[in-house]
Amino acid sequence: MSQAIEDRLKELGIELPVAAAPAANYLPYTLSGNTLYISGQLPMEGGKVAVTGLVGSDVDVATAQRAAELCAINILAQAKAALGGDLGKIRRVLKLNGFIASAPGFVEQHLVMNGASNLVANVLGEPGKHARAAVGMAALPFNAAVEVDAVLEVEA
Repeated sequence: MSQAIEDRLKELGIELPVAAAPAANYLPYTLSGNTLYISGQLPMEGGKVAVTGLVGSDVDVATAQRAAELCAINILAQAKAALGGDLGKIRRVLKLNGFIASAPGFVEQHLVMNGASNLVANVLGEPGKHARAAVGMAALPFNAAVEVDAVLEVEA
């Protein structure tokens, strides 16, 4: 399974970055039994936040979807680090929580989260299908447009 996931990443042109260190006093992930909790990931690319501002005024939906994809890529990078480099240990993505920095009146957070949901499902296949939330926020850390966290069932 692990090789199939790596092959899908390559087919999609995705190279997972090194998992980012936390920016404050928290862990990038915690593992409790078979449940892996991954802290909120920002749309980091090349060591910086790639998409900033409020969706609906500063950022359009397509760009915000790309930000959500970047968050999902960083979630997979954290999962890979947590699982000793073996994404094949992911049994199922249980839930993604998306936080979208939204301009007043913006109500398409669900469309933004499709970026993360589609990427995870495309990379992991059936185990990547998940429950989710898409929530509008007044602001996010570092002025990021999107933040996504995850809960996964994994092999212990």
